[in-house]
Amino acid sequence: MNIINFAGIKVDNVTLAEASARVFALLSSTKPQLIVTPNPEMIVTSQSDKELKEIINSAALRVPDGISMVVVSKILGKPLKERVSGIDLMLSIIKSPLKKGLKIFLLGGKPGVAEKAAVNLARKYPAINIVGTQDGYFKDDAKIIEEIKKAQPDILFAGLGAGRQEKWLNRHLKELGVPVSMTIGGTLDVISGQKKRAPKWIQALYIEWLYRLITEPNRWKRQLALPQFLWLMFFPKKSRGSD
Repeated sequence: MNIINFAGIKVDNVTLAEASARVFALLSSTKPQLIVTPNPEMIVTSQSDKELKEIINSAALRVPDGISMVVVSKILGKPLKERVSGIDLMLSIIKSPLKKGLKIFLLGGKPGVAEKAAVNLARKYPAINIVGTQDGYFKDDAKIIEEIKKAQPDILFAGLGAGRQEKWLNRHLKELGVPVSMTIGGTLDVISGQKKRAPKWIQALYIEWLYRLITEPNRWKRQLALPQFLWLMFFPKKSRGSD
């Protein structure tokens, strides 16, 4: 599989369709697999977080969840095929006719968010088989792990916030025994209706970051990751290794 390096973070150069096909292939793997969705913020964070960097790079699939990654890759002459956001990949998997009856578990968000997301998904995709939901504000890992194991999902979608979700899944991947676990960030907030996704015309103009800044001004510190990401890519440190 074609891989592109973003400041030491390996990203699979795949289309949405290719990523979906890869997920279905991973379902028949002999061991639990992790899918991550690196974006510019995570790439910046990983520069000082060795554990996160190692988890991302060792994941079975790493999709490019950031339009700025697509733009930068083109400028640097190693173009990504397209952006593959976590929410788009999740919905592509859910609505695919290839795996009807796929057992799904939703983990993350504030209390009530995962449940509302499940209701909305069931309304839009009647054939969906959601076997469990759980908010992300838990302190007892053992209890949640037991609940997920009892539900026996084929896919666990986890939105626990960047960094935490990758580390939590990686730490408990074997114990959970779920064929495929995927990080989805704030996807459940959007599906539940808690937050709105930027309109497609805004996404097409590559200014989704501006939409988020306007609609969620408290994110301004997180938006600082974008110029940091650009600096990393266009002015790489001499000490950074390359593949």
